[in-house]
Amino acid sequence: MDKFFKWKVLSIILVVAGSIWCAYPLKEKIHLGLDLQGGIQLLLQVELDKIPKEARADAADRAVEVIRNRIDAFGVVEPQITRQGTDKVVVQLPGITDRNRAREIVAKTAHLEFRLVSDDPELAKKADSGTIPEGYEYKEIKGALGLSKHLVSKEALLSGDHLTDASVGFDSYGQSIVQLQFDDQGAKKFDEITFKNTGKQLAIVLDGTIHSAPVIRDRIPNGRAQISGSFTVQEAGDLALVLRAGALPAPVTVIEERTVGPTLGRDSIEKGLRSALLGCVLVFIFMPCYYLLAGVIADIGLLVYVIMVTGSLAMLHSSLTLPGIAGFILSVGMAVDANILISERMREELEAGKTRRAAISAGYHRAFAAIFDSNMTVFITAVILFFLGTGPIKGFAVTLGLGQIASMFSSLTVTRVAFDFISKRNPDINLNMLKLIGVTNVPFLRWRFLAYIFSGLMLVFGTGAIIARGGNNFGVEFSGGTLLQMGFTKTIELSKFRAALEKEGVKEPTIQPYGNPSDNQFIVKTKENGTAKIEKAAVAVVGEKQYQILKVDQVGPTVSGDLKSKALWAVFWSSIGILFYLGFRFPWHFSCAAVVALLHDTIFTFGVYAMSGREINLASVAAILTIMGYSVNDTIVVFDRIRENLKNMRKKPFGEVVELSLNQTLGRTLLTSANVLFGAVALFVLGGPGINDFAFILCVGFAVGIYSSVFVASALAVDSKAQK
Repeated sequence: MDKFFKWKVLSIILVVAGSIWCAYPLKEKIHLGLDLQGGIQLLLQVELDKIPKEARADAADRAVEVIRNRIDAFGVVEPQITRQGTDKVVVQLPGITDRNRAREIVAKTAHLEFRLVSDDPELAKKADSGTIPEGYEYKEIKGALGLSKHLVSKEALLSGDHLTDASVGFDSYGQSIVQLQFDDQGAKKFDEITFKNTGKQLAIVLDGTIHSAPVIRDRIPNGRAQISGSFTVQEAGDLALVLRAGALPAPVTVIEERTVGPTLGRDSIEKGLRSALLGCVLVFIFMPCYYLLAGVIADIGLLVYVIMVTGSLAMLHSSLTLPGIAGFILSVGMAVDANILISERMREELEAGKTRRAAISAGYHRAFAAIFDSNMTVFITAVILFFLGTGPIKGFAVTLGLGQIASMFSSLTVTRVAFDFISKRNPDINLNMLKLIGVTNVPFLRWRFLAYIFSGLMLVFGTGAIIARGGNNFGVEFSGGTLLQMGFTKTIELSKFRAALEKEGVKEPTIQPYGNPSDNQFIVKTKENGTAKIEKAAVAVVGEKQYQILKVDQVGPTVSGDLKSKALWAVFWSSIGILFYLGFRFPWHFSCAAVVALLHDTIFTFGVYAMSGREINLASVAAILTIMGYSVNDTIVVFDRIRENLKNMRKKPFGEVVELSLNQTLGRTLLTSANVLFGAVALFVLGGPGINDFAFILCVGFAVGIYSSVFVASALAVDSKAQK
């Protein structure tokens, strides 16, 4: 037992206690993301080019503050309003599903002006003949008798800057109106305006639109005014809300929208947690069944790992998303890899004739390098994904990154303390383990040229499928447009729905059934932004209130191009980061072989994904980056054994050392892959349609990763060594 044993025990107690303290009560500390509880996420573009240059400096910050005031008045629980870049604002509204109302409240500029309407008949004649007098503009107003035009002065006599209150009221006809109250300076100005212009029309202009143009009957000294315009009570209330919160400093445009209905959110929670639980249970059962006592100790470490990750997420006030659940399942599977490495190393030391305590010490010592290197490569991927990802993908990256830190602590500190404690009291501790895969002598390198041919064909077919599908490879996140998931109360004919969409002028619509046929759910995609036309077509087919909007993804061309660029850069920088890290830890021909195998796995997996007819979205990019991390993880274990054997077998040919190392690590490779596949298959089978594509990539990628570690990376290392 080492001299730091007491400090290690104390650190474990502090970490576990601190994690539990941070996580309690769990419901208040970790919140569900929009994809799990339903809600709306809007990405707003602040149009700085429409305001004077001197006013741009803090326009985005002021926009954030105004929007936050509006949302607070709207009554949304735990909204998130954050600035992104220099001119964008991200608004998350959990639990809100009224898309149109949310957009109206968040994105309305609410620039209020009072302008005089011209009563000069000569100016009106000039305007009617097409010559608009200087300093005026023609504006329409919808009244009881229809649309009427007014020649309105461009100069505002009073603006909403002096507004102190806005509330809902009713006129003498029972119609909803918005009542306004100005501050002392505004009231003085309004008194002066109404005194000087009695008998004239005063247009009330909101965001460039006239809502009413009443005739001034008498001076108004109390600073009160009203806006009428055939409002419903809710519309009047929302308008009063945005006027009270103040006008935005610049116009804003919604360039991205993501909406998840509460029904879909509940379904995602149930299926996501069910698959997460099954994946974890399978891993927890496997370890003690196969490794016996060592497996029980591994489960103790995994339990501490789960507590640490949960506490860390709670401390950071992270939102739990569906990709986040997937990242948690995946990180559990990868955390167990370290325990398998340690257990297999201890088995080898016992078979070499060492005592129990010596085997334990040597097992941890020999496994450390592979555990550290593999966790670092995945951590690099998580960091890059965090900085280049958006929305739920950041949640996935956070979970994955925290998982790697917790994995190192639980596998190298917690389990080691448990082994030291038990072995100190019982030096003859029973460390027997099952051994389904004995010593093998498979000629892997003899088959490498067949593997090259197979890989070449799969890469050609996969690349061909990607090229053949063209733009169909990408979902709306990368191609731009609108995706609308709809559930209908009755069965509909797709031909009638498609005809209705075309009649409404929806550009290039595609309709795909979603989920079980009995659910009557469909995904409608179009290259244009907006859902109004699609909803009109649905009403024409099934009638009012006979459908439900379950999910909306609406992405503008600028955003989609930015997302696509970030995805490519994420893959590029992950590869570069892994290349340089491995170049630091291994000979360069090792690291180059590992990165080539990494790119092989990426293209291979994407090719199979394309051949399956699925679309690339942010979640699938996250899955690919995870596969990259895992593939290198598996390769590192093999390369670590080769590096170790090269020191002890200096006279043996390099190819023989590589083949021996592959056979020595075969059992660990298969067992680790089985544990990781437990979680991936559970996600694929039970995770539901919302995470099906993500899980499909994981299943394919893990299988390809096993193959490439054995037949591609190691073979390339041998052939590149021969060329030196």
